[in-house]
Amino acid sequence: MNDAIDALRNADLPRVLRALALGETTSQALTEACLAAIARDAHLNAWIHVDADGARAAARASDARRAAGGAIGRLDGVPLALNDNFDAEGMPTSQGLPLRDGLIAFDDSAVAARLRGAGAVLLGKTNMDEAALGTSGRNPHYGDVGNPHLPGCASGGSSSGAAAAVAAGHAIAAVGSDTVGSVRLPATFCGLVGLKPTFGEISCRGMAPALRRLDCPGTITRSVADAALLLKVMAGYDPGDPYTRARRVPFATPDWEPGRLKVGLVSGLRGLGASPQVVDAFRAAVERAGPVLGQAREATLDMNALDISTSRHAALLLMEAEILAAQGQALAEGSERLRGLLAYAETRTAADYVRADRRLDEHVVEFRARFADIDVLLLPVAPGAPPAAGDDEPGNLADFTALASLAGCPALSLPLPGGLGLQLVGPRGSDLRLIELGEILQAVLGAEAG
Repeated sequence: MNDAIDALRNADLPRVLRALALGETTSQALTEACLAAIARDAHLNAWIHVDADGARAAARASDARRAAGGAIGRLDGVPLALNDNFDAEGMPTSQGLPLRDGLIAFDDSAVAARLRGAGAVLLGKTNMDEAALGTSGRNPHYGDVGNPHLPGCASGGSSSGAAAAVAAGHAIAAVGSDTVGSVRLPATFCGLVGLKPTFGEISCRGMAPALRRLDCPGTITRSVADAALLLKVMAGYDPGDPYTRARRVPFATPDWEPGRLKVGLVSGLRGLGASPQVVDAFRAAVERAGPVLGQAREATLDMNALDISTSRHAALLLMEAEILAAQGQALAEGSERLRGLLAYAETRTAADYVRADRRLDEHVVEFRARFADIDVLLLPVAPGAPPAAGDDEPGNLADFTALASLAGCPALSLPLPGGLGLQLVGPRGSDLRLIELGEILQAVLGAEAG
């Protein structure tokens, strides 16, 4: 029975939901197995707060609903992980910073409320780069997050603990935040699937801000199908978030015909900063997926025109300013690195911030033009392989993920061998198209998770 439970800890959502529905396991048994794995893998530093009592109570309630023949939610009894910048009633929210008195959340974030409403069991809060400013999973307060998929390599960030928790079988899936790649990078480094929906598709109410014009809750899962299910649960208009979309992504019918999808393959990757290893892996994946891609064509990304480095630095400046304004007192307890970033932000003028904001507006217009004659853009997730644990963060690690984030576009990352990844990007509102193509590509390329 223990082997069967451990197998479920590392299974995708449909398999877990089927096991619960058929009585092959209970939510209590599965939750206890996850809690035991969390305790056993404490060296990974994947968690900041584990709500064992709350998780057990939620699991008992789920089992009672099933036993009584009551209404069952889409995620009823499934143990999930939540990044520690989302409020969850009764749990502390640290944002990767030292915990202090008064940080216990008195209400659920919109994400936590929708997950609980679907019957999910929230195991607790996962570790992250402090204040979501980082791409490697380094945290001086709670310890750097280990990579269960590639030991000795960085776990990616900033939603590092969420990815490590899923990869280690601590949770069936996880929800993180993605501002310039903070879901897709750790998902890729840990051999998982990462989804950043269209900006505004999921409410950010109750999520500590990094940069509100870019912040987006995202999913870290074993399969694209899992990501689709979580998106269905969490997406929707929220009057408490001024950026949520009034019109949801449609799920009823496909919005493209097989064989007629126009796919753009980013060319000239070496000139864009990609390593030979990344270029070779991208070409091999495209070759294997050739029959699926239909009318694939080369798509040139003029990085000089897009000026991604300038755009990314503009976003970083705005992030530093927004975090400083929202969490000023808390950040006095941050690391020397974080204090340095925020001290720099304090020296900038109002005109500097206006110019940075306008630069992001220009990027939106420039990047949208990429989809004038293609439906989906394919490119690597990162320009290089995962760095070694403890190494300094490469300055360009988020360049390829930032392209979609800065424009508010949806993006889906699929794992490739060696901690590399294939990224699908589409115009705003094309989430369903990416999910449908992503499911086919994952079946063709094979899953690297596990």
